[in-house]
Amino acid sequence: MRKSLTVFANTKGGRVLVSNDFHHPHNAENMEIYHGGYCLIENPKIIEGKYAKDFGTGFYCTEIREQSVRWAKRYDTPTVNVYNFQIDSNLNIRNFEEMTEEWLAFIVDCRNNVKHNFDIVVGAMANDQIYNYIADYISGTLTKEQFWVLAKFKHPTHQISFCTNEALKCLTFIKKEEIEK
Repeated sequence: MRKSLTVFANTKGGRVLVSNDFHHPHNAENMEIYHGGYCLIENPKIIEGKYAKDFGTGFYCTEIREQSVRWAKRYDTPTVNVYNFQIDSNLNIRNFEEMTEEWLAFIVDCRNNVKHNFDIVVGAMANDQIYNYIADYISGTLTKEQFWVLAKFKHPTHQISFCTNEALKCLTFIKKEEIEK
């Protein structure tokens, strides 16, 4: 049974913090997550990319193994790195449990290189098609209402962005899996 990450949070001073009494019925504070790519990454780093990402600069993983495999297959040497994720309740975490107006605004800001102060951001991924809809929304080609009509995923998606070095300390490398194309 796949564990699902749910962050029970409260808002204090505009920041979303994970509660110190964080508990999840499926023990999600200690779960396996995946990073699809092209090489072994035992010690993840945050590298400023050429393109803006959904949740800004960070090291991206998912709780959905199949999604990481699809991502890895874009490369010549598809590889899935597997990590244990042990949540640190002292970190500043933003969890988008579903696509909402707030999720859309956050992604638009991040895609426009607006910085945020979260250590970890969790939520649905704006895949290439959704990104095109976001670009059309930003440019005014689509209204917000039109965006939401079009914003449906073929597959469930999920991403966890580890945005700070403190957040990366929550990850412990387990193994690398080479994926057949």
